[in-house]
Amino acid sequence: MEITGYIFLVILGTSIVTFIPRVVPLMLLSKMEISEWGINWLKHVPVAVMAALLAQELLLSEQVFSIKENALNLAAAIPTFIVAIFTRSLLVTVLIGVLSLMVMRFFF
Repeated sequence: MEITGYIFLVILGTSIVTFIPRVVPLMLLSKMEISEWGINWLKHVPVAVMAALLAQELLLSEQVFSIKENALNLAAAIPTFIVAIFTRSLLVTVLIGVLSLMVMRFFF
């Protein structure tokens, strides 16, 4: 496959657009002194983002509330959540989540 100038510019542009929002805040925050309450508040951001993503994924199926699909997703989320709490391992949690959903879809 030949890389044309257009494809090269698209790859370069997307890499810059991905790089800037990740690196600029890191560079700015590394030079700033953040107060204790600011650090405590920032600790909750990843949990809030993950909760919002999970709620949308678990409760909405193609932007429509579907009882059967949502029941399977929620049923598979329960063992996944329990494993996440006890193991604190991302790999084990993802594996249990995938396996749980696979078993649920196979039987139901």
